[in-house]
Amino acid sequence: MRVLFMHPNFPAQFRHVATALGKEASNQLVFLTKTKNDWEIPGVTKAYYAPSREPKPETHHYLRGLEAAVLQGQAAYRSCEELKRRGFYPDLVYAHSGWGPSLYVKDAFPRAPFLSYFEWYYQPTGSDADFDPSEPLNADDYPRIRTKNTTILLDVANCDWGISPTYWQRLQFPSLFQKKIAVLHDGVDTDYFVPKPGAKLVLPEKNLDLSDVTELVTYVARGMEPYRGFPQFIEMLGILQKRRPHVHAVIVGENRVCYGKAAPAGTTYKDMMLAKVPLDLSRVHFTGALPYGQYLQVIQASSVHVYLTRPFVLSWSMIEALATGCVVLGSDTGPVREVITDGVNGLLVDFFDVERIADRVAEVLDNPQGMVPIRQKARETALARYAHAHLLPQHLQLMADVANRQWPPTAMDTDSDYVPPPAERTGTPKPAPKPEKKAKGKKKGFAEF
Repeated sequence: MRVLFMHPNFPAQFRHVATALGKEASNQLVFLTKTKNDWEIPGVTKAYYAPSREPKPETHHYLRGLEAAVLQGQAAYRSCEELKRRGFYPDLVYAHSGWGPSLYVKDAFPRAPFLSYFEWYYQPTGSDADFDPSEPLNADDYPRIRTKNTTILLDVANCDWGISPTYWQRLQFPSLFQKKIAVLHDGVDTDYFVPKPGAKLVLPEKNLDLSDVTELVTYVARGMEPYRGFPQFIEMLGILQKRRPHVHAVIVGENRVCYGKAAPAGTTYKDMMLAKVPLDLSRVHFTGALPYGQYLQVIQASSVHVYLTRPFVLSWSMIEALATGCVVLGSDTGPVREVITDGVNGLLVDFFDVERIADRVAEVLDNPQGMVPIRQKARETALARYAHAHLLPQHLQLMADVANRQWPPTAMDTDSDYVPPPAERTGTPKPAPKPEKKAKGKKKGFAEF
């Protein structure tokens, strides 16, 4: 199978499927991306696109994101034309929606089925945007948020099938489109993320030795930001430290914002919260971003793992924590409730109630033996619903079904009456030219560039 992956970053959500397909010599895989890095996947050829310019400052602020997406789409289209000149015509295009590179892929490859990864659809009400009562939306926010969906809507219209990792995330899309979107999580490696009873945290690379610590609270996020409850976690920690003189906290993540509004100019949310909440910093350990091996040690040693999120995209880290048998104390928000049942395979708490969060953390620390069944159920949930070994074959089957225009795909999670139009309705392109004569040692039909 010939697959064209598209994402500004490599390899992003396509790492597992690209790795699996790359092991088959008969497959021809091209990953079209914007950002250059040193990561390589055997059997996958990277191609690049470069937008010709940045969005103009005078562009209406509702439309700057759309202008950036169009510029990415134009650049990606030019790279697709180069791929055709080199003899590469995909059997399947698989792209992440929202950034823009897939906007014109149906014009470049009208005959290729287009599978789109839909991570999020922006809603001005009922999810992340209006969640925090201290940040009410104004009259400018509603149309701005709605306009952010323009690129995603074009992909919904143009794709032959879609995929979303959770039911909560699919639910954000208008009901008209939901039957066109399968729910299939990327999965986590439950053979790697495993429990390690009695584990103690020692990270020589970080000069961190917590081998004597008996109460360890952990927090993991890409950034330190309100969307992932960082302010609430710090406030909770201030309360908890006053009650428990031996509790330590490890915070994994970078001092930046990945989602939501940036902190006021000249400061960060970490700086703001440390100035607001007096903490014993000898018992708070900021590790920054960690490689997987060190991150695994953190959650294996965790007494209780706090995961807070607005009603937004669910983090892989929460599933990984469950897989290691963590007691996960999660926010009682839609994406978390899809996975965690309070008192069964984890605990739930109001996102904003920092006193209650501290109470529930103390509840776990006071009763480690009573948490054993919850830890076991957490692991069972990860194995039954999110194991990479189980989901990867379904993901590959869905890709094969879409490439073969089998509607609905066998991996579809629900009945669907949506059938994409036949290829002829998208136009009748000229027949693909014969592949270039392969260079010695290269895969058939594709020349390196």
